[in-house]
Amino acid sequence: MKKLFLILVLSAHTLLGQSITGAWSGELNVQGTKLPLVLNITEKDGVLVSTLDSPRQGAKGLPVKETRFENDELTIDAPALGLKYSGRRVSADSLSGTFTQNGMNLPLSLKRGAAEQAKPSRPQTPQPPYAYYTEEVTLKNEKEGNLLAGTIAAPNQGKDFPILVMITGSGAQNRDEELFGHKPFLVIADYLAKQGIGTLRLDDRGVGGSEKGKAGATSEDFAGDIGSAVNFLAARGYRNIGLIGHSEGGMIAPMVNSMNKNVKFMVLLAGPGIPIPELMKLQTYEVTKSTGVPEEHARAVAESNVKIYSFINTYKGDNLAADLTAYLKKEIPTLAEAQLKTSVNQVANPWFRYFLAFNPDVYLSKVKVPVLALNGSRDVQVTAKENLAGIRKSLEKAKNTKSEIREMEGLNHLFQTAKTGAVSEYGELEETISPKVLEKISTWVLGLR
Repeated sequence: MKKLFLILVLSAHTLLGQSITGAWSGELNVQGTKLPLVLNITEKDGVLVSTLDSPRQGAKGLPVKETRFENDELTIDAPALGLKYSGRRVSADSLSGTFTQNGMNLPLSLKRGAAEQAKPSRPQTPQPPYAYYTEEVTLKNEKEGNLLAGTIAAPNQGKDFPILVMITGSGAQNRDEELFGHKPFLVIADYLAKQGIGTLRLDDRGVGGSEKGKAGATSEDFAGDIGSAVNFLAARGYRNIGLIGHSEGGMIAPMVNSMNKNVKFMVLLAGPGIPIPELMKLQTYEVTKSTGVPEEHARAVAESNVKIYSFINTYKGDNLAADLTAYLKKEIPTLAEAQLKTSVNQVANPWFRYFLAFNPDVYLSKVKVPVLALNGSRDVQVTAKENLAGIRKSLEKAKNTKSEIREMEGLNHLFQTAKTGAVSEYGELEETISPKVLEKISTWVLGLR
């Protein structure tokens, strides 16, 4: 920058800063799926700062490391998210450019202003007043003492019907397992109550009315929560108690069954059936491929992750975060510092270490109670073919002849009728859960009588 033009340049920068600050919105087209994005730009001490929202994915305020606006060209760099955007201003209120993430280059035009997001249509979400009995309850983990809050939904106040404790998937979720505006557990509970089946759904630790509990909780601790919920129902006089678990919840259910004789049956929705490192390799490949990147890139990402998983599972030191950071710097020298830190934080924690070392066969191979295991054919997170085969093999080992295993055609990980199965599609679809799945669960449970 030449000193002669210092004042002129600073004045121009101020004008440009004023003209670019604010909200800018646009839509990515990912394999036919529209994904709205909102870029929020502010100026602090003469420096542009921005965050990114992805409303359909329920993400808000995602950090952007660097924001530049020079010569009418906007550049944002968010290495922690693995994305960049470069767009040229074509008018005072519009930008045209390219969005880059995971090896994909997608056109993205942005217009000034946060586009008004229509509330997503969720026609299956039930609205009160409900045509059945509901009760807000609290209970405590019998071992750790953390408080859990939930809702019983049942055909009546009696006890002479089957009732299931519902177990959410990975990540802290509320009792409805709410995501992308969908409330699948509420939809399931509503449907089952109308068919004569009760449910108890709980807020996960640290969500809603449930206490956070101890730091570093693992799936084993969550199994303690669910086992306590089963005993809570048994103490109330329920005798036909089952479990229904989705994703990680389908992994936790057999754990609870192994320690609690009050469990009489189980429904596993997209539950793991193979060792978790194998599942994660398939998941990484399928999820990455579903974003539209070349197949060889998806395979490379999956193979790279396998090395990381192996490092974690065989680690014997006392500072995994530091040693994993050093390992990744050596193995992937191009990994940006922010992305490196994010990656290590995601995997170098007690929950992930327990999860990664888990083999579902340890528990499934001992299950004697009836099991209904369902998986969607378009599930990219817990692939149907491999995981259902694993569940079948384990149950055969247990000599369990009272179970049904079924792949549901055309459904994704959330059991929605899907076009592609991609994660980006979850919020796009109006259907919360396929009626075919609701009917199957209901008829199977009632058929156990």
